Amino acid sequence: MSQRDDGRALDVVLRPVPRTVLPPVRRALLIVNPASRRGARWLEPATAELRRHGVTVDVGLTRGPGDAAELARTETADGSYDAVFTLGGDGTAIEVVGALRQTDIPVGVLPGGTGNLLARALGTPMGIRRAVRALLAGDVTRIDLGRLADGRYFAIGVGFGIDARMIANASPRWKRRLGILAYIITGMMAVLRRTPCEVHITTDGVSYTRRASAVLVANIGTLLNGLVTLGPGIGAADGVLNICLFDPTSLWDALRITRKLVMRDFRPDPAMAYYHGTSITLASTPLQAAQADGELLGAFPVHVVAEPSAGCIIVPRRGLI
Repeated sequence: MSQRDDGRALDVVLRPVPRTVLPPVRRALLIVNPASRRGARWLEPATAELRRHGVTVDVGLTRGPGDAAELARTETADGSYDAVFTLGGDGTAIEVVGALRQTDIPVGVLPGGTGNLLARALGTPMGIRRAVRALLAGDVTRIDLGRLADGRYFAIGVGFGIDARMIANASPRWKRRLGILAYIITGMMAVLRRTPCEVHITTDGVSYTRRASAVLVANIGTLLNGLVTLGPGIGAADGVLNICLFDPTSLWDALRITRKLVMRDFRPDPAMAYYHGTSITLASTPLQAAQADGELLGAFPVHVVAEPSAGCIIVPRRGLI
């Protein structure tokens, strides 16, 4: 049992996420963000691979924020689709997963964006044809979602500090040319220029104050195809959200934390702390810009609520969840 910052044991036990075999997909809706890094380029091979497996595909193109959610809600209302697939970035994917929450319509996330954090977290291949094949032969599972105060949803996490600056500083030109490497570079720069703040946490009515350079309210505990594990016992279907705080005071601290996250070493460390809950408010002094699943939110206190088992998704048979 892992220890929390206040000395009490974390009572969240990671348990396997129940799965069922995906029934044959005969008709699917493919929601594409053509402005994403690979959305337009991979539209034809994605539809060709789906059709090669006997799937009738209808395509919906987004033109701006909110379009993916609206397409998902309106086009599936008659119940004629066996599944919905997204081809775009993490923003497109979570719009669709959130719009179809609490339904039994499974969502398959194809890697069409820059970071593809959700697809990577699920263990989906990064090649478009392999991704289509892996999802069509995959399983259906339900995961928790987090809901922001404005009604938006997230699947991976909400954070501020180093990760938000990493996203803010990755220019569109860098993202087009370098892909996820753009985030790695800006993330390293943010670590070196760390700006710690006082973080004020209220989780299920209990308040804490900590200093931190990076804060993440995590729903899914792994990143980058399982390379990094954010903390102990963070499960995609554990019914709670997990607060991860990191406060490196030197490059050595940052390297040590990185090594521990890669090695899944969560022994007590003065630069790491963990909390969890179902209703969480985060504020900081000074205020920090926040991000949710790679989308910038602005600088303000963040309030999130867990919605257990709200998302219905398709995962590869040998995926990470």
